[in-house]
Amino acid sequence: MKPLKHLTLILAASAFAALLIAAMFALPPPTVNLAASVAADMDRSGTAHPVTAVLLNFRGYDTLLEIGVLLLALLVVLAVSPREQHAGSAAAEPVLQMLARIAVPLMLLAAGYLLWAGAYRPGGAFQAGAVLGAAAVLLFLAGLLPGWNAPTLRLRWGLAGGFLVFLAVAAALLGQGALLRYPPEAAGALILLIEAALTVSLGLILAGLFLFLS
Repeated sequence: MKPLKHLTLILAASAFAALLIAAMFALPPPTVNLAASVAADMDRSGTAHPVTAVLLNFRGYDTLLEIGVLLLALLVVLAVSPREQHAGSAAAEPVLQMLARIAVPLMLLAAGYLLWAGAYRPGGAFQAGAVLGAAAVLLFLAGLLPGWNAPTLRLRWGLAGGFLVFLAVAAALLGQGALLRYPPEAAGALILLIEAALTVSLGLILAGLFLFLS
C-alpha cells in the first residue's frame, strides 16, 4: 500500500510541477521594462542597490507581507507544539563548543556587515537575519544555548518588533498618498531603521522555528 501511495504522490507532484512550468512558458512577454524603471528612480530610492530599492521602497508592501507570513508561521509552530515543554540544551561536545565560541562572534560580525552592505550591494535584513538565526542554532547544537520554551514578553517583542516597526513606518507615511512612499530626503534613514529592526526579528523568528521545537 505504501509504495502505491508514494507513487501517487510522486505523480501528483510531477504533474503539478509540469503545469507550473507550462504556465511560466505560456506567459506573454513583459510589456514594461522593469530594470529601466527601477534605474530611473534610483536617485530617490534611499539606497544605491536596485534589489534593496525594490524590496523596501518600490514594492515595500510585498516585503511587509512576507515578514507577516514568517511571523504567522512561527505562531502556528507555537500553537501546535506541546504545551508542556522542558527547554534543554543539546549534548555538550567540547570541540563543537570551542568552534561555536569562535564562529558565533564572526557570524555576528558578518550579520552586521550584511545589514550595512545591503544599501549598496547584495545583502540586507533577510541575509543578516538568516546568519543570526544560524548562530543561535549553532549555539544550541553546541550545548551553549537551551531550547526555547514559551516565549517571554521580551522575546515576543523581539519576534514582532521588526514587523511592528515596518507597520509603524507604513502608517506614518500614509499621508504621502501611497503605502510606504518615503520622502526622498528621509528614505535612506527609514530603510536603514526598518532593516535593522527586521534583522533582529528575522534572526529570532528563524531561530525560533528550530528552537521552539527542540
